[in-house]
Amino acid sequence: MYVGAEKKGNDLNLILMVTSCAIGGTLQYGYNLAIMNAPTIFIQNFVNETFRERWDVQLEDYQVTLVWTCIVSIYSLGGLAGALIAGPMSITFGRKKTMLLNNIFLMLSSLLALTSRAAKSFEMIIISRVLVGINAGISMNVQPMYFGESAPKHLRGAASLSSAIFTSFGVVLGQVVGLREILGSEPCWQFLLASNAIPGFIQLLTLPWFPESPRYLLIDRGDKEACINALQRLRGCEVQQSELDEILQEQTEAEGLRPSRPWELFGDQNVRWQVISIITISSAMQLCGNDSIYFYAYYVFKAAGISPDMIQYITICTGTCEFTACIICVSIPNMFFGFLKKHKVEWMPYLSMGCIFTYILSFGMGPAGVTGVLPTEIFSQTARPAAYMIAGSMMWINLFIMGMVFPFLVSELGEFCFVPFAAICLLSAVFVGLVLPETKGKTLSAIASEFHKLNYRGRCSDNLKGWTVFI
Repeated sequence: MYVGAEKKGNDLNLILMVTSCAIGGTLQYGYNLAIMNAPTIFIQNFVNETFRERWDVQLEDYQVTLVWTCIVSIYSLGGLAGALIAGPMSITFGRKKTMLLNNIFLMLSSLLALTSRAAKSFEMIIISRVLVGINAGISMNVQPMYFGESAPKHLRGAASLSSAIFTSFGVVLGQVVGLREILGSEPCWQFLLASNAIPGFIQLLTLPWFPESPRYLLIDRGDKEACINALQRLRGCEVQQSELDEILQEQTEAEGLRPSRPWELFGDQNVRWQVISIITISSAMQLCGNDSIYFYAYYVFKAAGISPDMIQYITICTGTCEFTACIICVSIPNMFFGFLKKHKVEWMPYLSMGCIFTYILSFGMGPAGVTGVLPTEIFSQTARPAAYMIAGSMMWINLFIMGMVFPFLVSELGEFCFVPFAAICLLSAVFVGLVLPETKGKTLSAIASEFHKLNYRGRCSDNLKGWTVFI
């Protein structure tokens, strides 16, 4: 018997699947953000030496900074490329196979990073960062989709939030591995950049043992038997009739429809405010400046007055803050005032540092966890891959902008470098409060009804047959 009544199952298989996928998925995003901070000086010296050996040119400080920002920020352009191909890949190969194929980019990246020093080529580091960015761009889109489609309704939020937890854990792990006592020293920086291959190998060994997304199997592939088998494996018990009925209803609504393309969503009034929501929130996630701290922690804490010898240890606290915040998910306000008098009072650098930690805590308790799961909650199966392409593109474009601008922002504004982000945080909070409906515990149809009021505010539509399949 395949389908049964309400029955409590064992969520162990789901937990193991989430862990296996995330170790080679969003953990890589956080890890590759963090590992670039420790070898900053070493790679800058490597770039300078390469220019001297090749062209007998000594770079000025601003030129070294410019090359360094290109090395760091090119990761974002790779991420953008990954976000754009994530949708078609997830439709063609499925969510699980896409995650496995994604490791091709990772392994090539690790090989280039490992051999760049021997080849005396900083260009290999740049190509490596592009490839690992593609890897991160794909995983940041496909993993939340995979989790949201595989988890039962009461665990969907928790499963998707785990993407943020593993991202922040990846940051902490990258910061620890980047310590001078481990791989963050001058002789070992190439091994540090290549160490991201290890989580990829773990995923390749473990993820094949878990099933594909049940919703993908039924709605995209039309394979009901495989869907039921996947549900049984993930739930550890007979499939609940109510859960299967919900997926069957979505299949019926999507019948005869092909997956939406990103540009089609922009012209569809049925999803106008959903698209505006993911664009706004995905952009704000990067424009708030949080991830720039991990890219340029050395510059940030130096500007805050922290001793250079202590910065590598302080940066671990930043990752730990976000990791803790993603787990406990309680509310703490942002702070900026501690920067104002750091040059006048001895303990002000430490207050500045505390403000940075508080800022990261607030980020981990809100945007870090919610942004990734939002397209799963407010778009249907046919529109979801395109929605993730839009959200991912906005996230990576804005991360690139921040990666290029932030070092110069620190240079010009010093201790005031985070003040411009206050307006972005405030405007984002107002938008969420006024526009975005609560999604917790609601079905897709209920969420679609709330957005319908926004999309057709003040208008009456007599021909909305099938509109919920787009939302």
